[in-house]
Parts: sequence; C-alpha cells; structure tokens
Amino acid sequence: MPHEDPLSSGSPGTLAAAPPGRPRIAALDVLRGFALCGILLANVKPIANAGEVVVRRSPVDPQEANDGVQQVMGMLVDQRFFPIFSLLFGIGFSLLLASVTGRVARPRLLLLRRLLALLAIGLAHFLLLWQGDILTVYAAVGLLVLLPSTWLPRGAVAGLAVALVATALVLGGDRTVLVAGLFLLGSALVRYGVADRLEGSTRVPLLLGLAFATAAAPALWVQTGLAGGMDDPYFGFWIHTAGALVAGVYVCVLLVLLRTPLRPVLSAVFAPLGRMALTNYLSATVLVLGVRQVLGSPQDWSPARVYLIAACVLCVQWPLSVLWLRRYRQGPLEWLWRWATWARRPPLCRVPGRAGRQARQERQTR
Repeated sequence: MPHEDPLSSGSPGTLAAAPPGRPRIAALDVLRGFALCGILLANVKPIANAGEVVVRRSPVDPQEANDGVQQVMGMLVDQRFFPIFSLLFGIGFSLLLASVTGRVARPRLLLLRRLLALLAIGLAHFLLLWQGDILTVYAAVGLLVLLPSTWLPRGAVAGLAVALVATALVLGGDRTVLVAGLFLLGSALVRYGVADRLEGSTRVPLLLGLAFATAAAPALWVQTGLAGGMDDPYFGFWIHTAGALVAGVYVCVLLVLLRTPLRPVLSAVFAPLGRMALTNYLSATVLVLGVRQVLGSPQDWSPARVYLIAACVLCVQWPLSVLWLRRYRQGPLEWLWRWATWARRPPLCRVPGRAGRQARQERQTR
C-alpha cells in the first residue's frame, strides 16, 4: 500500500490510473497514533478553555511543588509530543513527493493543493471551534518552507533543519520556527533513506535513545529547578529543549519496542488512531468541548481529571477508528483531504462496487 498522507492515511489505495507507490511504513502509523494521544492529553484544558484565559501555573510553581501529577505532566507531556507530530509531517510530505514523482506530471502542484486544503481545514477549525489549532501553522509553514525546500539538495535541507531547530530553541522555543526545522528534518530523513530503514534495526534507535535520555536528564533537572517557573527568562529554552530530547527518547523507545513481541500490541493500540489522525485530531476538539458543557469551566480541572477526559475521548475514538478502517480505506476527513489533493474522488470502500459483490459471493461459496 502506498504511503501518501503526512498526517494519516488509511489503506489509501492509489487511483486507478496510477501505478503502485512505495510500501507503507507501519512504524509511522504507530508513532503518529502515540503522538496524537500525547497531544490530546496536552490539549484537553486549552480546548475546553475555548478562548478564555486559563491560568496555568508552571509545573515547578511553589504552590504546586508537591503535586506529583502536575510535575509528571510538565516533565513528560508538555511540549513533548508536537515535535514528534511535526517530524512525522515532514516525513510524510517527502514520502508523498517520492511516491508521486514519475506517476503524475506535476507532483509539486499536487503537494500545493494538499497544503492549501489543509489550510482550509485548519482555518475552519480555528474559526469555528478552537483558536489553538495547529493545522494552519502546519499548512503555512509547509507552503513557505517545506514545499520550496523540495528544490534544494538534501544537504542544504539537513543543514537548514539543524539551523532552524537551534534558532527556535535559542529564541525560547518559537513554535513556528521549530515546526519549520522539524519539517525539514523529517524531509531530510526521507531523502537520506533513513525513513525507509526505521524498522530495520534495534541497535541504532537503542543507542540514539540512550543519547537522547542522557542529554534530556540535565535539561529536565534544570527545567524543574528554575525558581521563577514560567516567568523565568530561560524557561522557554529549557522546556522546549527538554521537550525535543524527550520526544526523541519516545520515538527511539517505540522503534525498539516494535522489534519485540510487543509489536502486535503497539500496532493494535496506536496504528488505528494514527491512520485516522486528522479525523481524530479534529473530532477530539468536538468531544472535549462537549465534555466542557457537562463539567463546566476548566479552570478548576485537576490533572487527574484531564487524564480521565483524555482517556474517555480515546475510548471513543479508538474503537470507531478500528471499525471504520475495517470497511474503509481511510478516515472520512483523510478521504476528503486526499480528494482535494488529487482533484478527483478517490475510492473510499476497501472493495467497492462489483468487485466487492464478487468477493462476498466467493466467500459465501467457500
């Protein structure tokens, strides 16, 4: 099955006129689903806030110094998952370019339509539901940075990625610059062939994970020890530096675990969510806003309640994703996004029309 969607794609199924694309990289679905869960956990309270000002103290605020749950949130969740999602977007974008090059006459026009469609989806989400939407940032950075980078040599892309990530951290974690750097880093991983070898080694992600963990430990120690908390002038640098390093640890740990007997479990839990990431990301906003109507203002929500709400949302999304993907090639919003990308309607059902009826008849006669 071709791997064509940066945020997600079910079993996308190429258009009838297009030859088969590259094989699907299953690890990306698991990583994407895992990142989606973390992003939901971090976003529950901001979504429920829905435009109001949520007074959120730093995890190291003296008033919450003994709140172990809040400290865990600050060390393991805040700013830890969007770097993974951003990296995967850059990987998916370049995988799509590699897949369609030679299959369509103007592959970059296809990518342009894809980013413009994402911008429209993000703007609708931003204007109608939640002003913390990240899709508009992804689309804008994709149009201004990622798409033009396809004309650059891979060495330049890799160098620019490192420069942008470093600049973002020095600036205190500037979100837009960091996203641009991570997009380019993901693109470079594809162009150097690293993405195709994600599942081919245990030793490399193990060693990288140990390196990330070694670097993350002092960064976390400094972050939690800043006396001024979020008001400290260096807080942004340390929380985003620790976030990027912890995100690297998460990715490496998952890649190692996917080489163990836990692979079927991880795939069953995270892959359905990852394959419908766009649908699940947007539907989470609707579900959390619905919860807010029942529970009231999020100002007084404890971290434990936030965890419970996130778990409830996932308990709705996961079975729906599993059931949907049994019949359909990809999620409903992923399908619409693909339609806009290719400028013609792609198949949605796994075995549509006459072929589906014939397949069912053959199963019944066996």
